[in-house]
Amino acid sequence: MMRGGSSKPWALALPDEAATLALGAALAANLRPGVVLWLEGDLGAGKTTLVRGLLRAAGESGPVKSPTYTLVEVHVVSGLHFYHFDFYRFNQAEEYLDAGLDEYFSGNGICLVEWPDKAAPYLPAADMRIELSVGSGAAAAGRTARLTAVTEKGRTCLAGVRSLSLPPPA
Repeated sequence: MMRGGSSKPWALALPDEAATLALGAALAANLRPGVVLWLEGDLGAGKTTLVRGLLRAAGESGPVKSPTYTLVEVHVVSGLHFYHFDFYRFNQAEEYLDAGLDEYFSGNGICLVEWPDKAAPYLPAADMRIELSVGSGAAAAGRTARLTAVTEKGRTCLAGVRSLSLPPPA
């Protein structure tokens, strides 16, 4: 692995919703303030379910829903600020700037971003990218997660997640 570059993606089979929630919990145990996660995948791929698992494991007991219409849902848990973004409804990347959302990325909050491509090139770079995809054929009920660490923060988080007991690699 080159220093400062992306790590080789780690693919993980997620056979059911419980496995997606478990991956979210594993991420929660390894996140540090200031981390930016990009959550990529088609509609219904499990991005919000992953965030729900992460926030539940962090201690959130309130509702965890997709911020499709509100753009951001703020969750303050255990003294940490989690910012869950959904840019699906953006028609132009400039809407990110118009909404003034860049201020959320300048502190020690943990930013969880669905549909990051809709805010490119203005969105700050990810520490880790998580791509979720729906299975096909015999694996249609399941999902696959591909985690790619982009920065040192991301590599530290990914190493911690890989050390936990999770479903087998895809």
